[in-house]
Amino acid sequence: MTEMPHQPCPHCDSSDAFSYNTQKMVGNCFSCHEAYPAKGKHYSAEVLAKYPLKDKENNMNYVPKNIRPATNLQVGSGNFVADRGIATQTMEFYGVKTYSDADGPVKQEYVYPSGGKKIRYYPKAFSAEGLRADELFGMNLWNAGSARYVTVTEGEVDAMSAYQMLKGNYTNPVVSLPSATPSKALWEKCGSWLDSFEKIVLSVDNDEAGNAIAAKMANLFPNKVYRVPHDKYKDANEFLEARQGQAFKSAWYSAKKFVPENILNTSEQFLSLYRDTPEHQYVPTGIQALDDKIMGLMQGHFTVIKAPTGVGKTEVMRYLEYNLLQQKVPFATWHLEETKLRSLLGLVSYHMGGNVTRRDLIDEDTGPLVEEAIIELTKDENFYQFYLPDGQGADELIEQIRFFREACGCRFIFFEPIQDVVAGLTEDGKEQILADLSVRLSKLAAELNVGIVTIAHTNDNGDPKYCKMIAQRASVIVNLSRNKESDDEDDRNTTFLAVEKNRPCAEIGHGGRMRFDPKTFILKELA
Repeated sequence: MTEMPHQPCPHCDSSDAFSYNTQKMVGNCFSCHEAYPAKGKHYSAEVLAKYPLKDKENNMNYVPKNIRPATNLQVGSGNFVADRGIATQTMEFYGVKTYSDADGPVKQEYVYPSGGKKIRYYPKAFSAEGLRADELFGMNLWNAGSARYVTVTEGEVDAMSAYQMLKGNYTNPVVSLPSATPSKALWEKCGSWLDSFEKIVLSVDNDEAGNAIAAKMANLFPNKVYRVPHDKYKDANEFLEARQGQAFKSAWYSAKKFVPENILNTSEQFLSLYRDTPEHQYVPTGIQALDDKIMGLMQGHFTVIKAPTGVGKTEVMRYLEYNLLQQKVPFATWHLEETKLRSLLGLVSYHMGGNVTRRDLIDEDTGPLVEEAIIELTKDENFYQFYLPDGQGADELIEQIRFFREACGCRFIFFEPIQDVVAGLTEDGKEQILADLSVRLSKLAAELNVGIVTIAHTNDNGDPKYCKMIAQRASVIVNLSRNKESDDEDDRNTTFLAVEKNRPCAEIGHGGRMRFDPKTFILKELA
């Protein structure tokens, strides 16, 4: 995984706005808009461990603030001292020294093969001296291929803990990665050494960083990577401090071959896929000819309604929305080209059977009826109307959809037109962002099992304006057409629906006719 999105920012208080590129070793925050690394900025060893930099000289001599000042600490006075359940003999084997003064321990040094050090200041602060990003802690203690198995941990303390718990009936290498986000240089330099062993056993945290490490190594060393299950205890040192050495051995021996989440190859995985994947849920559109083709609006899929200007796309979408209200199906909607009130009154018009889309159409007699209709339509709280403030775009839309699905239980999200999400950008900029957004929407629909329905304006050739990817990523495409030049009023107000793409059901072709009544502002299906 090259990109690590939604990470804590090293510059501001944002917990998820930072994105870090593990290959380029650079990042950017979408909250404070600060690039990483920032010129003249110094970072703590903890930040550097999580987000390594190409510039190995940058911040290598950083010393954290607010550490306990040492009194009478003598250079070279380090001793091999038992710490965090790790025995003195283990500390000595790995060359880890503890420096103390009269008040107790001050710092601990973890020395890497080339002499670089990661330094822990008590109680818990870190710095580095000459530390390189392309070495494994403890790697110098064992020759390549000197054993059948090698164990890899996520931290120096965990490496020593694992070695100590396994020692006696297991004497093979135990090493540690220099950080939770290993650099490309590490794999390039240490890859052949790791590959010299028959089995690579990973003892890493069961979190996003640990999963990323496992996935990377499984790709680099196919059929060699096994992962120790960390359920009750998150890492090797927790096993050790809880005096559960035997439990760690059992977990180590029961380590299973790691297969990345994007790959399925076991019977259990395929059975889980079959049993746990929710069935696609269909909701009738209320347009019989369309339902005959697509079975209805479908959760878990990205649906695009496309047409040139003036064909009635918005009204078709509103027809679908009102139909969901009648079926008490929770949904959220955003019509970018109309006011929130206009969108609401459009639904009210369907409910009342007459046009109340403007204030001037609502008199003293109809006003109370409009209010009654609003109450009736919204009393079940299945209808959510939203908008994005100026300056917000694709990222915020994605997060909004996630919120409506996870927090509000919405089964469908409507927004239109998709091109307005990138209003104000250059044509090239629009294409790039719309392509990315279309991919994200199709994936998000499947991930959340939510139906996402949008409208796309088309060019003269029928392709979505600015970006063909909109159509390519859609599961279902419904094209609308209307003879706007006809002398016959009924013809001018009749919209034809054609299913151009139907990935779930395969049926394409005629999807019905809808006539718009200019007096009532209501669409009705024609036989």
